[in-house]
Amino acid sequence: MSSSELVVIRTYLNHFDADVARSALEAADIPSMIRSDDCGGMRPHLWMGGVELLVRSEDLEAADEILRATAKRAEGL
Repeated sequence: MSSSELVVIRTYLNHFDADVARSALEAADIPSMIRSDDCGGMRPHLWMGGVELLVRSEDLEAADEILRATAKRAEGL
């Protein structure tokens, strides 16, 4: 990722959901990263702040559209 400002686009309850969302963004060529403070996933029970998905500020709008569309498709299952 470039040195652009990173912003939190979503916060998830677990790494699995954050990874699914990140995969949707990667498929659309939108770089993203996951941030959590849970000892590298070794102790997820210690962190109640959630798992944050970050994108560059200039990608925020496009990433939000993709995540909304992905969630809408998932609701239809």
